Amino acid sequence: MALNETSQTLGISNDDASHTQDNMVPDILNNCCAEPEPVVDDEEVGRTLEVIASTGKFWHDWEKLKGMLSFKLKQVLSEYPEARMTADEQNASLGEMYTQLVKRLDEVLHSFDEGPPFTLQRLCEILLAAQSIYPNLSKLALALEKNLLVSSTLNVCVDPYPQTAMRNPDEPNTASEEPLLHSNLVPNGVEPMAADSNEMIMEVEGGDINDMALDMEAIDDIVRSSETNSVPPGS
Repeated sequence: MALNETSQTLGISNDDASHTQDNMVPDILNNCCAEPEPVVDDEEVGRTLEVIASTGKFWHDWEKLKGMLSFKLKQVLSEYPEARMTADEQNASLGEMYTQLVKRLDEVLHSFDEGPPFTLQRLCEILLAAQSIYPNLSKLALALEKNLLVSSTLNVCVDPYPQTAMRNPDEPNTASEEPLLHSNLVPNGVEPMAADSNEMIMEVEGGDINDMALDMEAIDDIVRSSETNSVPPGS
């Protein structure tokens, strides 16, 4: 009776009213029973990204790793003061709303279906030390975007997972067991230049051989002199 009276008051038929009431049930169930977002272990994410930043390889299922990267990405972005600015201040500083920036970067990350971008190692380095490298969110966003706007991807590594990453939580956390990150990180995905062993050899080979020979003769003279002085008189 209540449904009929309400239907007549609103000027809709009984069939339409019943159909409306039926449609409300799935909506309520969907809202109440929606699956919660997967819980991500912050420590596990940190350890995983450290291993990738140290080795340049990944061993995890890409979908799982993608979730870790997405979690860390949002976490790092939220730590910048721009995330708490007003809408006008965000537009002035970032050129867009903070929420738009986060959504845009996260969507680019999720656009990789087959595997992570080949810049994965650099992405992990940035996310692990963002505030020590980039003073503001706009520069961080530019670096992240540069490393995400690539097309080549990495293949999952088939080598054994590093033992240092599988340390028992009950064991002491010694410095020698922790994976090391690349030092001297620089902005915008540019890796620091370092002379390798071949370059060092070339520098030695390109040196003045005569000068090196003279240096060796001088060292021999010093050694012989030292041996002579060390012999007791009359021996």
